[in-house]
Amino acid sequence: MTARPLPDPSPLTQPFWTAAKERELRVQRCHACGTYLFYPRYLCTACGSDDLRWCAVSGRGTVFTYTVARRPTHPGLADKVPYVIAVVELAEGPKLTTNLVDIDPDDVVIGLPVQASFEDVDDTTLVQFRPVGPGR
Repeated sequence: MTARPLPDPSPLTQPFWTAAKERELRVQRCHACGTYLFYPRYLCTACGSDDLRWCAVSGRGTVFTYTVARRPTHPGLADKVPYVIAVVELAEGPKLTTNLVDIDPDDVVIGLPVQASFEDVDDTTLVQFRPVGPGR
């Protein structure tokens, strides 16, 4: 069996993965203009400042777009099909590419309210999202 693909954190992305291990979602925020950023960067995309700081965010968001993988996108994901690959727009603004869990792929819709959840895989904690709302 092929191993599941996992991230290889760099010095720039390590704070995100460290926070995930602590079950917290953190993204960069520009101290100069207040813009939240994801994916991690060296300069603010809004004002060009290099004064970016990692801060905790709510973990709440909505499904911006998605697709259902009915064939594995990697041999290590063969046991996961079908699975949902989504772009989630956080309440704070940035968008994250992620997976949706705890939902039938046929029940996913644009605008679905979701909350960050965390899955430990080996020594890595992955950030995924699950639906929230009535009955969840």
